[in-house]
Amino acid sequence: MRVLVQRVSRARVTVGSECVGAIGCGLVLLVGFRAGDDERALRFCADKCAHLRIFGDAAGRLNRSVLDAGGEALIIPQFTLYADCRHGRRPSFNDAAPPAIAAVLYERFLASCAASGLRVAQGRFGAHMVLELANDGPVTVLVESP
Repeated sequence: MRVLVQRVSRARVTVGSECVGAIGCGLVLLVGFRAGDDERALRFCADKCAHLRIFGDAAGRLNRSVLDAGGEALIIPQFTLYADCRHGRRPSFNDAAPPAIAAVLYERFLASCAASGLRVAQGRFGAHMVLELANDGPVTVLVESP
């Protein structure tokens, strides 16, 4: 499992003309699943994202988590995180979990993040989404399950 974490001052995702998720200060989590990802991987990544110390403290040092900062998370399914671009010019997505499996994993990841105390907004699995965000810092990190 891979999660591309972006610290944001605001973000929103739309499907067509409908805003399906929006947050203020917090994290945008782009999540990709591969075949074989399990509950342990989901819990590891959810816990890691909720507790990553990538928000500034009073001295401006990255010592606070999104939970400490009172932030939110906008969680977007992103199978392209498993793109293999090493050969040819068209990415291969063979390592990404099949959609039926990834949809279940996505729902479980949302629940795992919410269980860790995060206020969660979400994208729509399988939809063409437009994501707008104000990357803060910018701070962008990659979290991967062991």
